Amino acid sequence: MAFDLVQYFAEQIKIQKPQLLNQYSVKEKAVFIQEINALALARLISLWKQNAKKLYQEIQTADPLYIQEIARHLTTSQHNQSALAPNDLETSISEILVLQLNELNQLDQTGHFGQIGMSELLLGQIEHLSGQADDWVWSTNDLIELKGSKPIPQEELSLEASMKEFNQMVQQHTHDDHQNIEPAEAIVPTWSKVLEPIVAIAILAILWCSVTQLFA
Repeated sequence: MAFDLVQYFAEQIKIQKPQLLNQYSVKEKAVFIQEINALALARLISLWKQNAKKLYQEIQTADPLYIQEIARHLTTSQHNQSALAPNDLETSISEILVLQLNELNQLDQTGHFGQIGMSELLLGQIEHLSGQADDWVWSTNDLIELKGSKPIPQEELSLEASMKEFNQMVQQHTHDDHQNIEPAEAIVPTWSKVLEPIVAIAILAILWCSVTQLFA
């Protein structure tokens, strides 16, 4: 497995570019930097696939015009879905690209990678980029093998929440049972309760008459 440049660059951005995107909240800044870090690195991988020799030379020189061209391309791409304003996006991409190219150059000099070693390092980042960004980042850079790699976040259901949901279900079921019983009890009309004593008196009167006639 190749050295993880995704996390390495992320740490270097925190150290070397602490003021980057400070106009946004801490949470937003973290999301944007992660997105741009993946976007810029993915572009370098794509460019390496197209012409490894040229990009290897650019790693050694970090030409500002070349960097600007890449940043402009990513910002104006039809696949770009970043929530950042175009100016902020292009500027941030440029700054992060400068950092990435400089770090790659230092790694190359320290490790004596050469073009073959750099190829292994960069192409090995595809595995580390998996799940790091939304699909538009990969579409922008023609890295179709990474599309669909970001999992859809799902809310975890705790045991407490599960028990609460179960109790609510039981209570609802009990409530429904009571509702089914109550109509049966309510079938007896109110007027029948009023007539009950009258009916009883009438029955007693009939019985009294029968008894008196019997003894008469």
